[in-house]
Amino acid sequence: MDVVVVESPAKAKTINKYLGSNYKVLASFGHVRDLPAKDGSVRPDDDFSMSWEVDGPSSKRLADIAKAVKDADGLILATDPDREGEAISWHVLEVLRQKKALKDKPVSRVVFNAITKKSVLDAMANPREIDAPLVEAYLARRALDYLVGFTLSPVLWRKLPGARSAGRVQSVALRLVCDREGEIERFIREDYWQIAALLATPRADEFDARLTAFEGKKLQKLDINSAEQAADIKTMLDGATFKAASVEAKPTKRNPGPPFTTSTLQQAASSQLGFSASRTMQVAQRLYEGIEIGGETTGLITYMRTDGVQMAPEAIDAARSSIGEEFGDKYLPEKPRYYSSKAKNAQEAHEAVRPTDFRRTPAQVRKYLDADQARLYEIIWKRAIASQMNPAEIERTTVEIEAVNGSRTAALRAVGSVVRFDGFLAAYTEQKEEDAEDEDGRLPEIKAGETLSRKSVTVTQHTTEPPPRYSEASLIKKMEELGIGRPSTYAATLKTLEDRDYVTIDRRRLVPQAKGRLVTAFLESFFERYVEYDFTAALEEKLDEISDGKLSWKDVLRDFWKDFSGHVDEIKELRVTEVLDALNEELAPLVFPEREDGSNPRICPKCGSGNLSLKLGKFGAFVGCSNYPECGYTRQLGEAADGDGSGGENGDRVLGKDPYTSEEIVLKSGRFGPYVQRGEGKEAKRSSLPKGWAPDQVDHEKAIALLSLPRDVGQHPETGKMISAGLGRYGPFVLHDGTYANLESIEDVFSIGLNRAVTVIAEKKSKFANGKGRAAAVALKELGEHPDGGPMTVRDGRYGPYVNWGKVNATLPKGKEPASITVEEALELIAAKAGKSGGGKKAAPKKAAAKKKPAAKKAAKKKE
Repeated sequence: MDVVVVESPAKAKTINKYLGSNYKVLASFGHVRDLPAKDGSVRPDDDFSMSWEVDGPSSKRLADIAKAVKDADGLILATDPDREGEAISWHVLEVLRQKKALKDKPVSRVVFNAITKKSVLDAMANPREIDAPLVEAYLARRALDYLVGFTLSPVLWRKLPGARSAGRVQSVALRLVCDREGEIERFIREDYWQIAALLATPRADEFDARLTAFEGKKLQKLDINSAEQAADIKTMLDGATFKAASVEAKPTKRNPGPPFTTSTLQQAASSQLGFSASRTMQVAQRLYEGIEIGGETTGLITYMRTDGVQMAPEAIDAARSSIGEEFGDKYLPEKPRYYSSKAKNAQEAHEAVRPTDFRRTPAQVRKYLDADQARLYEIIWKRAIASQMNPAEIERTTVEIEAVNGSRTAALRAVGSVVRFDGFLAAYTEQKEEDAEDEDGRLPEIKAGETLSRKSVTVTQHTTEPPPRYSEASLIKKMEELGIGRPSTYAATLKTLEDRDYVTIDRRRLVPQAKGRLVTAFLESFFERYVEYDFTAALEEKLDEISDGKLSWKDVLRDFWKDFSGHVDEIKELRVTEVLDALNEELAPLVFPEREDGSNPRICPKCGSGNLSLKLGKFGAFVGCSNYPECGYTRQLGEAADGDGSGGENGDRVLGKDPYTSEEIVLKSGRFGPYVQRGEGKEAKRSSLPKGWAPDQVDHEKAIALLSLPRDVGQHPETGKMISAGLGRYGPFVLHDGTYANLESIEDVFSIGLNRAVTVIAEKKSKFANGKGRAAAVALKELGEHPDGGPMTVRDGRYGPYVNWGKVNATLPKGKEPASITVEEALELIAAKAGKSGGGKKAAPKKAAAKKKPAAKKAAKKKE
């Protein structure tokens, strides 16, 4: 029997079915070792030696693999077919060698590009050794990321409190987002006018034509830049005669695009389905690992982490066969289509993302998939099938029109197109050739030389728009074009930027936050080379040359570290004032936004004499006055200089007066965020804004409501004691006799009535002993007996759902539905938790503990 190691437990079960009883397939659950998150895990002074750490769950899995290998004939490493997969196989092999589990047993490496029986058996028939250059490229990449992060981040923490970290690829991606924001801020809008005419042929067929030239001069987009100029042209056209100078019908062909790569799939899923990059990869992973169809689990798509655009020859043959069956022979080209990637550093050996079986149309598999899976599979199938279809044939008609009014002339153009043969478009529209001629955009029959009648002339005013903020899709496309990062890293990079509050996503657009812009400005000012696009792309190329066996990975590390470490040492000596002076200039539009009254944005609006500047506090950067402490003006970075222009000083906004006390209510901004305040001095009443309330949405009514908290809801019918509702450190709540119960939203604080408040308090008390103390968590699902004795349950706790067995509580992975947890998954979580908390020994439940011998009991008690 041979042991086969894959990454995913879902794949392990399916592959074991394909291979049969002569194989035992075990899952590594992804990476089994990593560099410890502490200084010294990579040691440049020791020829870049590395320390690897195995966490609790991985230790248990590796022990199981080692045990199985000791009783096996050989080991087959079948982790994913990419750099990370090769690295995981290497890590597993290294650990097994350290455990001396292998001895002289044969070890081979296979890769499954698709989880189908044929693909798996074909891969098993063609084993190879671990790709050493690919592993070295992984080691170099991991060392570089570690050295940049753990060397640069402490500099950030010292010079920019509140900044969380910097990363080799992450910082360059953030720079792209911030640079685009700078372009938007610097953009100057310009007005321009466009002119079009509604014309008719002698046969009364109407069509639109757009002005392209006036009095012999070709017009560019912004050439008509005043209402007077536009009115003059309209007057001329209103009195002009029109003639069709030329009519040209030109056939063109539109070719299909290649099948999806990782990045193009993420882009298409974002624009067409509204998926984030991480969501796309989660759904694609499920399609790759397999769906149960007809009693058998089978993978529906090939491996989804790839930058190759080519399909395997057998897949091309299958696609061509399906095209003939689904669409007809006229949609099938004489020869197969072949593609090559335009992306930098593409690994052409990797196959594109495609269906494993083209006969499984989206309609046929939809009943086996959830909504997201069905939608993603559909765009993958259509893109792959279309890539092997005939081009669409389009007839494009262009009519050049002359307008004459006395000595003045103008030129207009009308353009229309007709799809004569839909070709590959049929895969997307399911529209056949006979319907294609009805497509919008056709022009009526127009003959060269004939006179056209004018129906109307229309003038429209437009304003130039700044470049749009990046979406996830457009940022991924840009990173790919620049050669920054790898397809497998894009989703994780974007998630990191969002998790660290460097960017937020607003209507699917990436908006840099003040913290992110501060970090970018610091890096551009003092580490410019390391956030340059070309430098980062060149480093990626070196990593690819390592994977090709053309460069030594340690030589690349030495060259990088020599310059980088020296530069970091120089920056460490900088004074914080020098850093702030540089950032004041780099971030001038953010730090000193223009004021509505036109006054100098660098002068303190409160005292009138102090200069504003960036300041650094415990919780990050803010804008303050140079006359501190005499002048206490502060403003959050990125906040408008004079609020909404209502006259409040110190960047504050006066909201009105309290109707009962006549005290002024002001919206203020402090180091801990925005808040409302009534009155002045020690007696002032203050309230932070609740989550979800933006400062610009707070009005007089909302401020009074906040300052009125806590409010009395009513007396409890049983105890007679008052129930109150308020906003606390942990969010909105109701309070009765020392028992707090959380509410879902701040709106509930203002609207909750006595009956519901009593119910909420009662529900909270039902989870607690005597209404106070530690919660008795509710069991959500019974899982049965643990092999070592004692029941296993899924429970709902204060910090989320978890699996319970005796004294062991193992939190469920983020996003895992409590109802979907299986016994096998529960055992895995319990074993991992017990190993981490008890030195590798399982914490047995009371039932099991009762069976201990007296001596064992005494020893255990002494140890405690």
